Amino acid sequence: MKVRKAVIPAAGWGTRFLPITRAYPKELLPLITKPLIQVAVEEVVASGIEEVIIVVAEECCFIQEYFQSAPELNALLTQKGENHLAKEMCRLERLAHISYVTQVERLGLGHAVLTARDAVGDEPFAVILPDDVVDASEPALLQMMKIFHDYGSSVLGVVDVDTPDIQRYGVIRPESVKPCVHKVLALVEKPTPAAAPSQLGIVGRYILTPQIFDAIAATGPGRGGEIQLTDALSILLQSQPIYALEFCGKRFDAGNPLGWLEAQVALGLKHHEYGDALRQKLRQII
Repeated sequence: MKVRKAVIPAAGWGTRFLPITRAYPKELLPLITKPLIQVAVEEVVASGIEEVIIVVAEECCFIQEYFQSAPELNALLTQKGENHLAKEMCRLERLAHISYVTQVERLGLGHAVLTARDAVGDEPFAVILPDDVVDASEPALLQMMKIFHDYGSSVLGVVDVDTPDIQRYGVIRPESVKPCVHKVLALVEKPTPAAAPSQLGIVGRYILTPQIFDAIAATGPGRGGEIQLTDALSILLQSQPIYALEFCGKRFDAGNPLGWLEAQVALGLKHHEYGDALRQKLRQII
């Protein structure tokens, strides 16, 4: 079955970026000239997905405003001869078919996904977290969709995680199927390094079957008092197989200041307009 919809959770507190996230969603933090959430939407579109469902907080409207049309701005840019910018603004407004659902209470990633149940319906869908940025020649989500088409089961994006950091991830117990593809035997949310079943941590890319919604509904509060998606996946695993893909590409954890800075520098150096100048500036600084 074709994956036509993607859910982008964007209602979290963004505590790792406080104090700025007291008033400003971290999903709108810039990655060079685009906010993180636009980078996520562009990956969804490049993967062939038609509809984007963004989960937003009740009191925040910045994300909705970002993707709205701005005819006055477009007219001003055209009047000033900034035609390339006017064209880019029009492209942004037509980037995807975007709808919004509200997460009234911030009860964790699993709850955010469950909030999108009515919008998704009874079909497989993708989940992408904007603060997990992946630099890849082929979109990570598209790589995972190919695995979904092969096996017809949920697919998790995983990366090899350094031992001290493993307790920040949901971690799988893998059974290798072929290079970079694993059947998931078990999942553990934020294990200690000693208890981790592997070094493969789940990062912000998922292809999920619609049965995940019933699994989330049956999931009680877990680590941090939140409804963890990893715990719901453990329930789902009891009734259907789940696979994991070590996708090709460099992943940046742009949800924390250091990872965000790393992404800025690494992608900035590859940028067609700013790369050479940034390289010179860095040489002067260092």
